[in-house]
Amino acid sequence: MSPGPPPSVVSRHADGETELAVADVLPDYADAFPFERFNAMQCAVLPALLDSSDNVVVSAPTASGKTALAEVAICEALEADGTALFLAPLRALTNEKESEWERFEELGYSVYVVTGERDLNPRRAERADILVMTPEKADSATRKHDSPRYSFITDVDCCVIDEVHLLDSEKRGSVLEVTVSRLRRLCDPRVVALSATMPNVDDVAAWLDAPADNTFQFGDEYRPVPLHADVRTYTHGDNAFADKYRRLYRALDIAEPHIRDEGQALVFVSSRQDTVQAAKKARDEIVERDIPMGARGDYDFHTDASELSNDTLRQSVLDGVGFHHAGLSKDDKDLVEQWFKEGKLQLLFSTSTLAWGVNLPARCVVIRDTKLHDPLEGEVDMSPLDVLQMLGRAGRPGYDDQGYAWVVCDSSDADKYRRLLEDGKPIESRLAEDLDAHLNAEIALGTVGSLADVMDWLETTFYYERARSAPEEYASESDLRDRVSETLRSLVEHGFVERQEMALEPTALGRLASKFYLRLDTAREFADLCEREREGGASDGSSGERRDPRDGALDADDVLRAIATAAEFDSASARSDERDAVAAVLGETDDLDPGARKILAILESSMRGTTPAELQSDAWVITQNALRLLAALRAFLERFDGPAAANLACRIEARIENGISDDAVGLTAVEGVGSGRASKLAAEGITTPAEIRDAGVSGLVAAGISEGVAGRVVEAAGELPNVVVEWGDFPESIPAGDNEMCEVRVRNVGGDARAGLRATVNGVEMSAKTRYLGEATLPVGVFGGDADELEFAVEVVFPELPLAPVVETRTVTIE
Repeated sequence: MSPGPPPSVVSRHADGETELAVADVLPDYADAFPFERFNAMQCAVLPALLDSSDNVVVSAPTASGKTALAEVAICEALEADGTALFLAPLRALTNEKESEWERFEELGYSVYVVTGERDLNPRRAERADILVMTPEKADSATRKHDSPRYSFITDVDCCVIDEVHLLDSEKRGSVLEVTVSRLRRLCDPRVVALSATMPNVDDVAAWLDAPADNTFQFGDEYRPVPLHADVRTYTHGDNAFADKYRRLYRALDIAEPHIRDEGQALVFVSSRQDTVQAAKKARDEIVERDIPMGARGDYDFHTDASELSNDTLRQSVLDGVGFHHAGLSKDDKDLVEQWFKEGKLQLLFSTSTLAWGVNLPARCVVIRDTKLHDPLEGEVDMSPLDVLQMLGRAGRPGYDDQGYAWVVCDSSDADKYRRLLEDGKPIESRLAEDLDAHLNAEIALGTVGSLADVMDWLETTFYYERARSAPEEYASESDLRDRVSETLRSLVEHGFVERQEMALEPTALGRLASKFYLRLDTAREFADLCEREREGGASDGSSGERRDPRDGALDADDVLRAIATAAEFDSASARSDERDAVAAVLGETDDLDPGARKILAILESSMRGTTPAELQSDAWVITQNALRLLAALRAFLERFDGPAAANLACRIEARIENGISDDAVGLTAVEGVGSGRASKLAAEGITTPAEIRDAGVSGLVAAGISEGVAGRVVEAAGELPNVVVEWGDFPESIPAGDNEMCEVRVRNVGGDARAGLRATVNGVEMSAKTRYLGEATLPVGVFGGDADELEFAVEVVFPELPLAPVVETRTVTIE
């Protein structure tokens, strides 16, 4: 990227603009649009999209019609027989686009959504005309671009970034930034970036090399509904629970006149549970205030409400009050959104995800909670980006002449939010916060292979462009380069990267850290744990032989503590009401800080399926993060220690996920056996896949499993490994001073799987190998030494399956 001033911004004004018919502009694609005419804002951008191949950046108010610009860019790519990629800020929005863009399917084009919750169909992805992904999934795909499954990502001709101001998101912004930069280096697609109003649109344009004529900043005059936004304060008390209700009453004070006028109000709160509780309390308050709600007398609507699967929601909507959060079923969310759009629900409580997802405007928007509880960080302020995104939902085009948006906050925060509403917020880069991890990832991927590449990569980032624009807030260009050089030195010093003169190569540690998206402190700690385990398994003698790792080596407590103290959980904290519950699980004495103790308590109790009620609100988020870290630790242990340690981590992972005892965790390896069935079988004495096979269908039916399910479970158990150890002519005794070389045969008469095989004598390893197990032989030497007897053991472990190790022994006496 050559130095120079950023491109100027082309300001646009609504006065005097004309509308154009879609059929006149895109005659072959008119049916793909849900309207007949482009509005003034869209008309202003059309020449840049259709008459130029350069990148385009558009900043415009919420609800001004930016989605249609994305669709125009997609049509232009399709017209050239290209592939378009749409980056949506949320997974919920990818699903919405899949539904909306059936219009493209009807024109003969293929739309394919790629998200983490769906199994990838590489053939469909490769043949798709329009790909829809989140930044995180696009990041994963670009990291794996050289694999056959993800090679489709390098065939993208046009990338549309929806809500590009997500760059400023504390947790997700850097992912979007490096993904777009990487994609541009891989296949250099045309980029069309769309955003709500942002003051520094020129910085984004400079980053994406969008020329001045293709950079647009539309003012509030382009809002379809004028917006009035302001701040209301409440009287802060000493009780956080009571404060929630004070803010709720304040929010209802604001919403009430709009509801009485047959308008609608959307109230944002901090958590899923709060949406439910606020809706319940609001229903009581609405009755108390005698506010008329049209839904109460709509008996057809009462019948429709019976379709809801959530009982609490069903009762709530009958009073015209709904709630919406990610934990609801898709069908329930769809109905709530539909009824709110139709005006059947006049008051809706939601979490912030709705602001980034579906277009669901309301005459009045109130942010009740500006602070939220993060399970990993405790109480945090809602991001300014989220605040502005929520407030932008105020005003329903075609229904309201004015939108009203309010922030309810403590008086000490009032000036901060008034400044935000008046001045907006420049979009900042978040790359600096994870610079080491992202640079390591690029080296691990091979996209950065030399010192020169490092600096070239830096210049492709929004971080670099923002620093050029605001060096006083970031750093000078030379200081920035020094920082990146220092980051590279640290990567080399800590074993993530090897440097040979000007060339850079990733180490196994660096590759694993990148593969599992680990913070580098965590990756280093995992590697150190493996090193300590290896040293713990070594004998004190000079022979290099290893003692049995089961003797004082890695155990479940080591694994759980490694997860609980991972850097990803550094900000975790324990509230005062949680500490007694933590002590009940762990006891009083421990060397961990309160946050790590809380993580450890949740993990230990999750393994037993008995998480204390006081810890349950945070348990889901914490266990999901822990399971990701355990999968990473399992890979570290297999790479740097061995299959037995990896198998231990695998079994712990399955126990946390299913809440089952150690002796029965192997049941969860059977397809169709989750925590409920595993517990039922274990209670009847069936604790392993082998015992399922032995019990057969009749045995499982006797244990309480239906016959149809029992048949499938028995069949699935038969697809797992089934190990047979054959000792052959292994001697029972040997004269002192004699020796004999034997072979032990290990056969797998079940399904294929990677296995670690190991033979020991009196705890000393004699031979070991890791392979896909069909049939293998282990050489074993029987030596008549000074001992009275020798105990030989053959151990088979499966590093990727939560099956208990198979251990068979033979004792040889010395005569």
